Parts: sequence; structure tokens; C-alpha cells
Amino acid sequence: MLSIDVDIAIIGGGIGGLWLLNRLRARGYNAVLLERSALGDGQSVNSQGMIHGGIKYALGGALTGSSEAIADMPEHWRRCLRGEGDVDLRGAAVLSDHFYLWSTQGLGSRLTSFFASKLTRGRVETVRRDERHPAFQSPEFHGNLYRLVDMVLDVPSVLQILAQRCPGRIWRPDAEPFVFERSSNGDIEALGFSAGGEGVRLRASRYVFSAGAGNEALLAQLDCSGPAMQRRPLHQALIKHDYPHPLYAHCTGTNPSPRLTISSHRARDGKWVWYLGGDLATEGVALDEAALIDKGRRELKELFPWIDFGAAEWAALRIDRAEPRQKGLVKPDQAFAATASGCTNLIVAWPTKLTLAPDMADQVEALLALEPGAAALPEPCARLPAPGVAPPCWLTLF
Repeated sequence: MLSIDVDIAIIGGGIGGLWLLNRLRARGYNAVLLERSALGDGQSVNSQGMIHGGIKYALGGALTGSSEAIADMPEHWRRCLRGEGDVDLRGAAVLSDHFYLWSTQGLGSRLTSFFASKLTRGRVETVRRDERHPAFQSPEFHGNLYRLVDMVLDVPSVLQILAQRCPGRIWRPDAEPFVFERSSNGDIEALGFSAGGEGVRLRASRYVFSAGAGNEALLAQLDCSGPAMQRRPLHQALIKHDYPHPLYAHCTGTNPSPRLTISSHRARDGKWVWYLGGDLATEGVALDEAALIDKGRRELKELFPWIDFGAAEWAALRIDRAEPRQKGLVKPDQAFAATASGCTNLIVAWPTKLTLAPDMADQVEALLALEPGAAALPEPCARLPAPGVAPPCWLTLF
């Protein structure tokens, strides 16, 4: 059996785990990451890729805890994309450097005044008629159109870059359950697993669970009662069509959340897929696939009557957002990290949304209470298999 000693062992290779690994390696920690499936599989790779500053949480006409918790995130990510931040994201693909917000009618005096106020300066700007996206150039469009500082990333490319920055540090264990050895005080003494048919005993000073929805089963295996997890489900529709222009936008409705959110991604045949979120996805949880697609079709016909989607292909995807449990199962404002109940060397973390991956790394670091070690990995570690990046839904569903 291969015996390995490290400072920190991370379980879970979504955006949060990979960001944390890169951050810790930059700080000099001897850290590794384990992912039994594919990097980003599930929640991360199927996100819409928005790095936003919270304005979509302020559609009630006032800043909220949610909107302010992530106000600085777009600029944080832009620094990383330039190679100037805590994590080097140079080479990751940017799909759009802004996001639109539009209404089908007038926004109303309260929201119009709010967007014109000092509170949103630098985060929201009105779009002149001659600068409008082609989807809003029709004379039939009579609503308001704004440009947000939000940007959109190609998440698979972000995952790929984060993995490439840590060669030899990311391993894919076999499907068998992990074997945890516990010390007399309940801490994790060692983690056993097989990888590529080779047995491994991994000892770490600190362990971090960043496996998204998988955190729940890992904590149950250790008989840890907390931190508890909640799931908030989505049912998202996707449409592949012949319209030649990608669109990244929120449509406002009567709720203080977007009526519809659209992001655009290339299918394998080169056509654009519009990935539809917002209220359509949250309210669509109660619908079966056919009913969701029918509702999505009606939404696009009402919002864009001047665009022909007649020959389009449709698909649907159910996915859960895994988060720390909140009172009333409300949406958390920030990323989360906490020490597990009854296991002082285990930290459990959720970024809660793609945008907040850096915030999750901040919170984990604050709990480490550990100086970086200088030990290198033993040579046989190079034989351990590495996971690839999971394909996103717009490639697998069409």
C-alpha cells in the first residue's frame, strides 16, 4: 500500500475544491484533491457560468444581503483572469464580458430610480438604442435594457485551467467507498482508497469536504451530525436553434428575481444552445419535462415574438443546488465553511454558487490553523490516475 502524508486533503473536484487547491498550493501547502467522478460533474459544469455582482438579487429596488455579499466578485475574477489574483485563470474562456437585464414593459419608477442612483453606479448602465444586442433591435421591443458588470465564463475551460495548474495533485479514486480511520478523539487519522488498482493510505493534518451534494453522504459515513445540508432543486430547459446571436441576459418580471435568465453555449454541431434559468427553472421543478419545455416555448414566444424558434430542439435538466442548511431553506448569501461536528480536523465547505468560490477558499483558510509544510509527494504518486473534466449538459443532451 502506498502511504502518503500531506498537509491538506480535499475531497470533491468541483469549482470550490479546485479553487481551494490552487489557493493552498500558491500558499505553499502540500495539498492534494480527490475526485471519484469527473471534475465539475453535476453542479459546477452545468452552471450558466455567470460571475455576477448581485444586481439580479436587487430587482425589488433595494440592495440586499445577497446582492452585497458578491458585489466585488466580478472584479475579483477579472484579476484572476489577468493572472493578478489569488488564483491564476489565464487561458480560461470568457463567453461575455457583460450581462444584459431587460424588461418587456417599463420597469416602474422605483426600479428605474434605483438603477439611476449612486448605489448602483459602476454596476448598471443604460444601453443606447444604437448599442443594443440584435435580440433587442426589433421595433417590437418596447422595454428597458441595461448592461450589468456581470460576465460569463466557459466553466469547463475554467475547470480545465484550475486542474492544469496543479499537475500530479488531483487523483481519481476507484468507485469503492473511502475508508476512514478515526483516532480516539474522533478525528480522521487516515483516509484509505484504491486508485488504478493501487491501494493508498493518505494521512493529512486537515481534511476538507467540498463535494457539493456528496458532502451529505461523506458526513453520514463519519456519523457527523453537522454541518447539515439542504438541496434547492432546479429544472432547467435548453433550446438549440438557428438564431445566430448568443445572448446573456436576465428578464425582469413581477418577482424580485429574474423571470428568465439566458446564457448561450455551443453545441457539438456549432449551433447555439440557450440555457434557460431564473423563475422558469425554479417554478419548473413542479413540472415534468414536456410541461417545462412547453412553458419555455411559450416564454420565448412572448418575450421574443420577432425571433423564429420553429425548428428548434429542446431538452431539460434537473439539478440540485447543494448548500448549507438555512432556516426556512432560504438561499444562503455567502459561501460556507465550518468544522465538522465531532471531528476537529475536518472542514466542510460549499461555495453555494459559482461566483463565490473565492469566498469559500477564504473561509476554509481562516479555519486551517496550520502552517504550510514543505514535503514533496513520493514518486509513486505520479502513477495515480487523474480525472478529466465532465462534459456540460449542452454537449450531452443534444
